[in-house]
Amino acid sequence: MLSLISLEFRKLLASRSARIALLVCTLLPFLWSFAPRLGEILRVDLVSGWQLPAVSIGVAVQFLMPLFIAVAVAEMIGAEVAQGTLAPLLLRPVSRSRVIVSKLIVALFFPLLLVLATLLGSLVAGIPHGYGEFRGGTGLGPGLFQGVGVLSPSAALAEVLRGGLLTWIMLMPVAALSLFYGVLLLSTSAAALATLATLSVLRLLVVFPEGLQRVLLTSYLNLYVTQGSLTQALVLLLIYTLGFSLMAIFAFDRRDL
Repeated sequence: MLSLISLEFRKLLASRSARIALLVCTLLPFLWSFAPRLGEILRVDLVSGWQLPAVSIGVAVQFLMPLFIAVAVAEMIGAEVAQGTLAPLLLRPVSRSRVIVSKLIVALFFPLLLVLATLLGSLVAGIPHGYGEFRGGTGLGPGLFQGVGVLSPSAALAEVLRGGLLTWIMLMPVAALSLFYGVLLLSTSAAALATLATLSVLRLLVVFPEGLQRVLLTSYLNLYVTQGSLTQALVLLLIYTLGFSLMAIFAFDRRDL
């Protein structure tokens, strides 16, 4: 099983879509760091490098990261079908379940790679702003960018790491959904489009009663800045992830490839 997971990781990192996604996530923070109208547009005046991760994540997480995940994960199935390499793999003495589970594990970790690339790029790009003690907030903790007083470097780092972890968790269902569509449609472009269309439709349901909003996946795409109790949000996101994952495994076991 470990060999299959390692193989899938190598194939993912060898794909152009994944490499471009990681490169963009790493470099975009440098743009925000020196953007002259950042404060005017986002109403954020950077006073510390610790604030840049929140800006970078906030800009990328609503569209760019879901787009990167939808394309790269869908390609894990679609590219192999197009190249004719998936069917021969299934002829080997390896169960279909192990093949799809290995792909699923790698797919769920891809959002983490994007988050780590974003944080790394942000922390490097934020060097000119400094990483000492400052008055304000990281944008990922209490009070957001205004904060609740003076913030120490260690406390700022803890808020950034917490925000990164929550960003990964909230993007995991997107990865599982994209893999499911990849299995269902056997096409990278169709699966990516279906994933993005699903997220768009869910966002449009904001016009429905509040009770429905509480169970929509897209209602929790701001989890990284959420304060207070996260139990309900985390449980719901894990249910979505598990549900989409089981659907992908079930569909793959019965799909004619």
